Amino acid sequence: MSHSQQTNRRSFLLDTSRGLGGVALASMLADDGLTRGASPTSLPDGLAHIAPRAKSVIWLFMVGGASHMETFDPKPALNKYAGISIDKTPFARALKNPFVDENVRIVVPDDANGHIWPKVYPLQVGFRKRGESGIEISDWWPHLGECIDDLAVVRSMWTTDNNHGAQLQFHTGRHSLDGFFPTVGSWIHYGLGSLNDDLPQFVVMGTPIADCCGGQGAHGANYLGPEHNGIQLDVNPSRPLPFATPGGALYREEQRRQFELLNRLNRLTAAEFPEDAALRARIKSYQLAYRMQMAVPEVMQFDSETKTTQSGYGLDNGVTRTFGQQCLAARRMVERGVRFVQIFHGSNGGAGRWDGHSNLMTGHARLCQETDQPIAALIRDLKTRGMLDETLVVWGTEFGRTPGAQNSNGRDHHPYGFSIWMAGGGLKGGIAHGATDELGFHATEHRHYITDVHATVMQQLGLDAKRLEIPGRKRLEIDYGRPIDAIIA
Repeated sequence: MSHSQQTNRRSFLLDTSRGLGGVALASMLADDGLTRGASPTSLPDGLAHIAPRAKSVIWLFMVGGASHMETFDPKPALNKYAGISIDKTPFARALKNPFVDENVRIVVPDDANGHIWPKVYPLQVGFRKRGESGIEISDWWPHLGECIDDLAVVRSMWTTDNNHGAQLQFHTGRHSLDGFFPTVGSWIHYGLGSLNDDLPQFVVMGTPIADCCGGQGAHGANYLGPEHNGIQLDVNPSRPLPFATPGGALYREEQRRQFELLNRLNRLTAAEFPEDAALRARIKSYQLAYRMQMAVPEVMQFDSETKTTQSGYGLDNGVTRTFGQQCLAARRMVERGVRFVQIFHGSNGGAGRWDGHSNLMTGHARLCQETDQPIAALIRDLKTRGMLDETLVVWGTEFGRTPGAQNSNGRDHHPYGFSIWMAGGGLKGGIAHGATDELGFHATEHRHYITDVHATVMQQLGLDAKRLEIPGRKRLEIDYGRPIDAIIA
């Protein structure tokens, strides 16, 4: 076959695919040049490297930087020294000579250089001990507080990006200045085989992060190839696949015939180019796109759930409905074999609504109210159905907030210490691991870079990150991370 004929056939196949949901799955159906250039030279066999403890992950990401001190890491010293310049507190020496290692840059105001230290900003919400474990979390999480004995809270996270490129960094492990790299969801998609041939293995719900902060890169596969990108779905039961929902019986019959023709042509091309990995990936994408048009709407049909379940997720409340639908859809997806469900909360076209530079009390109270009940319902629902042991739920955000005040009633970005939590999937419950100092400034005990979260997730799914190496791609040791053994049961 001549190059011209090959190009024409490829172009025809690509054009025809657009009638099969290609627009909705654009990240999977990239043009030939991009796909061929990005695909790895070898693929894993889809088998676990070690005995897995979990099958699926539900990844909840709060966009903008939730305050660790108003959520999961109470600091009474903030109230005691409220209004005092940080350099006048008993902790000033520790702040000027922080515990650091080679991976952390500490930048704090230095009065010797004429900079002004911020004043300590008091806690904006109360805390109380919850559950049998007695772990303290804020009063903005009353429903989640009832599930505390199922949570493993990690209070000693750190990162290196002090701006919202940290959103991309949380998902890839690399500073935004390093460029784009595969996300944790893409690595899992790449490493493990399918549990359901009618649904994507990596699903994204909610509005993804904005272009300013990484955009599509926060659920992208980069050099792993576009077939491992996250697929965006809508919780709208009547139109869960934007731009890809067939309309009417005539269209469906026409589409079926079109798909059959495309499938025959693809098989002919595959026979001529048996080593073309990009072509194989594209054929799989087309087939999945076709099957998804029936399977995805069924997942989004919540009428089959009991009224008690729907109410538990907050579907009858305008404040919690949207996030509640996403959490319920996530449970239904992992129930059907979806490997990785990534839900973004708080996206606003910019840095995100969790970015509490001002009016932190009002903003965080509202955001917690939107998410508290649905997340608690998700954990209870998984547990009741016997699914929590095999489903790993992760709650994260790009960084924390400063102990000092900003704009009189807010807190600034803070990468030096913050909190995340995980539940299920073979982890311990009712545990608080690691610590920040008295003001919540620096992670000081059992410090964990964000790829330690990735490594923990991957290990629980049975993957060894170091065995998912791509020839010609040299990854840094920190990219792999280390599992947080202290929280693993």
